[in-house]
Amino acid sequence: MSSSEGSFRSFKHRNYRLFFTANMVSNIGTWAQRVAQDWLVVSDLHRGGSALGVVTGLQFLPMLLFSLYAGSLADRLDKRKLLLITNAGGGTTAAILGVLIISHRVTILEVFILAFSLGLFGALDAPVRQSFTSELVGKSDIANAVSLNSANFNLGRLVGPAISGILIKYFHTGPSFLLNAGSFVFVIVALLLMRPEELHRLPKDEKDRKIVEGIRYIKSRTDIVAIIATVFFASTFGLNFQIFNALISTKIFHKDAGAFGLLGSVLAIGSLSAAILSTRLDQRHSPRFIMGCSSIFGICLIVQALMPNYLAFALALPVCGFFALTTMISANTYVQTTTPHELRGRVMGFYLLIFLGATPFGSPLIGWLADVVGVRQTVAICGGITSVGAILVFLLLRHRLPKKA
Repeated sequence: MSSSEGSFRSFKHRNYRLFFTANMVSNIGTWAQRVAQDWLVVSDLHRGGSALGVVTGLQFLPMLLFSLYAGSLADRLDKRKLLLITNAGGGTTAAILGVLIISHRVTILEVFILAFSLGLFGALDAPVRQSFTSELVGKSDIANAVSLNSANFNLGRLVGPAISGILIKYFHTGPSFLLNAGSFVFVIVALLLMRPEELHRLPKDEKDRKIVEGIRYIKSRTDIVAIIATVFFASTFGLNFQIFNALISTKIFHKDAGAFGLLGSVLAIGSLSAAILSTRLDQRHSPRFIMGCSSIFGICLIVQALMPNYLAFALALPVCGFFALTTMISANTYVQTTTPHELRGRVMGFYLLIFLGATPFGSPLIGWLADVVGVRQTVAICGGITSVGAILVFLLLRHRLPKKA
């Protein structure tokens, strides 16, 4: 098998090809809306870092409230049908906000409410989507599919912000929300076109499907506990590029929407490189490797905070994105490939609870810090917490961790 065949072998599954293609469009729409939402709050509604942090927090609050339940649903119900519901809801929410903006009737309260609504459908969608990967490709290709999904997500991050920046510059923020609303349709069509008989579904057993069983399993695995703890620090404090970029480009370097959107695309160069590399390596990294990458990611954030001008800041972003995504892809792949199929939905629900569930607290705090102590100082503090957190987890659990994956 050639390296290219190895990198893209998940594409031999028809259902996966459909889902991958639709998600490519959807990811572009998602990133276009994220950029537009931040620009809407900071520039169009003339709010500061605190309001931006609240919007981000509200969008991820449902992950804290519902991801465990969604993971349980993923283990019990038809994942394809659940994804049809979540994508229809997400598309409707984005369309409503887009119409409000275009009609010049949007207020910050409506942005808060609709950000929470979009987050609700996202919280129900994420654990189901993660565990659905194994049904699309089967156990042997899970690691490759996870890496390809990450590459897909970051391709959206590369293209979406650039498109959104252009749309905002010439047509304001509304069209970016409508673009995202339309992108959900592609996912719905792909789900309807799938052949259910070709899904790699495993027979249902009579084992307990309660959420607590997933938590008990996690507690029995020191390696997964260590990874989840590392991901907590990296995601809560480190993975706030949208807030960091929005505030630095507008408050520090005084740039327009096009320059802000470009930062998202530049960041994605590093993230996409990490995702593509992971498809070629196609191996499960050890928890020690994941902690090492996370600590380097934090150091990169500190360096990034010191960049003196827009160009230097932009050039530092791909390096930061590379180590951030290497950490997250390795962690996601490790957890998925070492968890039994009957527990995967609940374990991924808890993983995503930690990965995204702390954002409702972290984002408002980061926004408040940016207003009080300064944007650069906040980025540096978050980088320090990310690095120190990974090092502390390693020091506390190193004697109980496997040295190899």
